[in-house]
Amino acid sequence: MTWSTLSAGFVTVLVGFTSTGAIIFQAAEAAGASPEQVSSWMGALGVGIGLTSLALSLRYRTPVVTAWSTPGAALLATSLVGVPMSEAIGVFLFCGALITLCGVTGWFERALGHLSLPLTSAMLAGILARFGLDVFTSLKAQPLLIATMLTAYLLGRRLWPRYTILGVLGWGCALAWGLGLMRLSEIQLALATPVFTAPSFSLSSLLGIGVPLFVVTMASQNVPGVAVIRASGYQPPISPIITTTGLTTVLLAPFGCFALNLAAITAAICLGREAHPDPSKRYAAGVFAGLFFLLTGLFGATFATLFAAFPRELVLAIAGMALFGTIANSLTAAMAEEPHREAAIVTFLVALSNVSLFGMGAAFWALILGMLTSAVLHWRRSTHASHRRHSHPPNPT
Repeated sequence: MTWSTLSAGFVTVLVGFTSTGAIIFQAAEAAGASPEQVSSWMGALGVGIGLTSLALSLRYRTPVVTAWSTPGAALLATSLVGVPMSEAIGVFLFCGALITLCGVTGWFERALGHLSLPLTSAMLAGILARFGLDVFTSLKAQPLLIATMLTAYLLGRRLWPRYTILGVLGWGCALAWGLGLMRLSEIQLALATPVFTAPSFSLSSLLGIGVPLFVVTMASQNVPGVAVIRASGYQPPISPIITTTGLTTVLLAPFGCFALNLAAITAAICLGREAHPDPSKRYAAGVFAGLFFLLTGLFGATFATLFAAFPRELVLAIAGMALFGTIANSLTAAMAEEPHREAAIVTFLVALSNVSLFGMGAAFWALILGMLTSAVLHWRRSTHASHRRHSHPPNPT
C-alpha cells in the first residue's frame, strides 16, 4: 500500500462514477425502472466492477480495472423505451453470454493479434486526449480553481512526483470547498438494495438490442481497454479476463448489471507512473479501485450523491492531469515507426473527433480507418517493390 496507489484507485472511481453515472440512470429510467430498481442497477454494477477489478488485479499482478459499458448504457437509454423490464434483463443475460463465449473460445484475443501497436496506441491517445483538453477548457468556467490546480500539479511534479495527483485532488477539494462549490448538503446515507427481476426473452429484443449492446461493448470498450494495458507494458492473458467479465455480467444481470468490460480511460489512471514508479507494484491501484467500487456498489445511492457534490470542472481537471503521462507515452508509441505514422495520425484524429456512426463509437471507427489507411499505403509500397523486382530480374551471374 502507498498513498499514490490509493489516490489513483480513488480518482479512478471518482472519474468513472461522475463522468458517466448519469447515463446509467437514463438507461434505467428508459426501461421504466422504479427507484429501488435504479438503486439495484447501480449496486450490481458497482459490486461487479469491484469484484472483477479486485480479483483480476490480484490474480495477474497487473492493474486490471473493469467498468460498465458506457456506449452500451447510451444505447440502452434510447433502445429500452417501451421494453418490459423482464425483456431488458433477458438482453443483459444474452449480452453477458456472448461476451463469455468470446472469452472462452479465444476469438477476441485472436482478433486482437491483427492490430498493430502504433494503431492501438494512436487510438488510445485520441481517446485520452479529449480528457487532457478538458483541463484547459475548464479554465473558462472556473479559472481560479483550475489555474490553482495546474500550479499545484507543476509543483507536485517537481517536488513530490509520486503524490502529485493526491496533492492536486486534496488542494482542489479544499479550494472548491472554500469557494462554496462543494454541494455537501446533497449527500445522503443509503444502502443499495438488490432487486431480482426474472428474465424473459424476445427475439426482436435480443437481435435489436442485445447484439448491438454486445458489439459496442467489445469494439468500443474492450478493444481500447486491451490497448491501454498493453501500451503500458503489461501482457496479462486477455481471454480469461474477458471470460470473467462475461460470467460476472451473467450472474448479476437479474439485478441490473447490463455489461461489464475492461476500462480504458479510468484504467489508464492506475497504469501510469503517477500510480507508482515501479510497474510491478501498480496493481495495488487496481486493488484499491476494486475496493472503492465495492463500496460504491454497497452504498450506491450514497456515493452517487457524494460524487455529485464535486464540481464538474474539478473532476474533469483531475482526470486530465492524471492522464498526461499516459497520453504522452501513447503518442510516442504511435509515432515511433515511420512507415505507420500516416495511419497512426488518421487513427488518432478519428478517435479525437469522438465521431459516432451506426451505434459505433470513435474507438471502433478509428481502428477501422487506421487499418484501412495502413492497408492501402502498404499495398502500394509492396506492389511497387514487386514491380521493381519483376522489371529488374536478378543477374544469374
